Amino acid sequence: MTAPSQTPLQQQTYDVIILGSGAGGLATAAAAAQQGLSVLVLEKAPCLGGTSAWSGGWMWVPRNPLAQAAGIQEPLEAPLRYLEELMGQPVTDERILAYLEQCPEAVAFFKDTLGIQFMDGNAVPDFHNLPHGVKGGRSVCAAAFDGKQLGDWLHCLRPPLAPMSLWGMGIASGADLKHFFNGTRKLSSAVHVLKRVSRHLWDLVRYGRATQLVNGNSLVAQLLKACVDRGVELKTSAQVQRLTQQDERVSGVEVCVGSQSHTLFARCGVVLATGGFPHDKARQQQLFNTSHGLQHFSAAPKTNTGDGMTLGETVGGQVANDLAQPGAWSPVSLVPNGQGEFDHFPHLIERAKPGIIAVLPNGQRFTNEADSYHDFMQALFDATPKGQEPYCWLLADHTAQRRWGLGAAKPMPFSLTPYLRSGYLKKGDTLAALATECDLPVPALEQTVARFNQQACAGHDPDFLRGVSPYNQVQGDGEHQPNPALGELSNGPFYAVKVVAGSLGTFAGLKTNAQAQVLNAKGEPIAGLFAAGNDISSIFNGYYPSGGITLGPALTFGYIAAAQLAQ
Repeated sequence: MTAPSQTPLQQQTYDVIILGSGAGGLATAAAAAQQGLSVLVLEKAPCLGGTSAWSGGWMWVPRNPLAQAAGIQEPLEAPLRYLEELMGQPVTDERILAYLEQCPEAVAFFKDTLGIQFMDGNAVPDFHNLPHGVKGGRSVCAAAFDGKQLGDWLHCLRPPLAPMSLWGMGIASGADLKHFFNGTRKLSSAVHVLKRVSRHLWDLVRYGRATQLVNGNSLVAQLLKACVDRGVELKTSAQVQRLTQQDERVSGVEVCVGSQSHTLFARCGVVLATGGFPHDKARQQQLFNTSHGLQHFSAAPKTNTGDGMTLGETVGGQVANDLAQPGAWSPVSLVPNGQGEFDHFPHLIERAKPGIIAVLPNGQRFTNEADSYHDFMQALFDATPKGQEPYCWLLADHTAQRRWGLGAAKPMPFSLTPYLRSGYLKKGDTLAALATECDLPVPALEQTVARFNQQACAGHDPDFLRGVSPYNQVQGDGEHQPNPALGELSNGPFYAVKVVAGSLGTFAGLKTNAQAQVLNAKGEPIAGLFAAGNDISSIFNGYYPSGGITLGPALTFGYIAAAQLAQ
């Protein structure tokens, strides 16, 4: 059967041509099509969804309709003050004000007009414990979605990231994940897990992939359905060679779809939404802090190589090089995939759980393990001597590993043998034996764990304040006392996974205005050229205020760009 994304192009001229099929590209496409525009989406990869399909699906959207419906009201100035507290200066970027003003409207549009289903994040705190940070109400996430509604398009959707899924089945954050953690401890959770897994196994037989879609996979699937229902044309394996111009206006693209070359025209404009540059080594060398070498292991798809930014530069677009941080840093471990290569596992959850700590090669802790992935990595960069590759070890005792897992090595009842055999997971019957396995100094590691265990028993971490902030507490185990994020490492054997420098994506991108138009060296809009998603330079200037600060702007500026294109 021919995939619907691989049928011949239907025409040569469209109102809008969009490069990239992540949340930014599909949101723009669906919103533009809703306004009656003819839209073509070109995706370089053989599947649709980009990094968004591997993401947690969360969006930071202060004053969103779901929060307001629950009675959580705040003025626009509250999140604005929070951003200023984080950045340490007044907000002057017009895009931030445009975002805070229009993100509630955008969520309402995708929810009420396009039928995208969200679940609230009314108990999800901001990352930073600042005066105007909140304990919830600024986040939403894609609700679970039945992939069978996509029909044949289901097989064009990028599946969940393999090492983070269960045989290809995504697990939703919140209640779903909690059931999986408790599957061997509570009957109600065991029943939930059995139902989910049983259906998934049937889906594999019937459809060859998961149909219970959650997190970012659900978000992309729902946006994809909105696009298909509105006549958007979508093509995979489509490599854009260059942007074309007419009378100093971007007028279309030259693209190779499969083995056929085409010159296509866009009446209203072209939108760059190719996912940033997480796998563009040359761009990393220009923009990343290279004092620690060039090793970078992003958890984004390997096809995200900065195409949109490079194309934008050819017509005068400018890439921002003055951000606080150019990437959305994340701790990553390298998981052998049996094909001579490694999958990149982002450590987003288990670091905050009781019984798990992180240590440097000197055997000492260096940060609050329960802080955000971005802050964790920034602390690792700061703690690594100049000229050395940044890495650390995540350690767990037997109780914690079997309860929470450690990286790709899943908790009970899954076997650890494949991970031990491949060398991904290190094991020692004692801390000294584990230290030897990891080439860590034995006395230092033993002293570190002894000190941490004393603090865990007392429920207070004076060294790094782990478990103090609302975010730390939510990331920990709510049933564990006196501190949800602190627990001893006392029951051998002990385990460790090596963590290296990675990211979930990039922040540096093309300079744009509040209408999502790409700007030239004079700060003027380039006629006919827009950007969305991670091809836009981070509106938060390389700071990371909360989870979902890429997907929230992706949908909102996709919505804004569509309105501009329709004009």
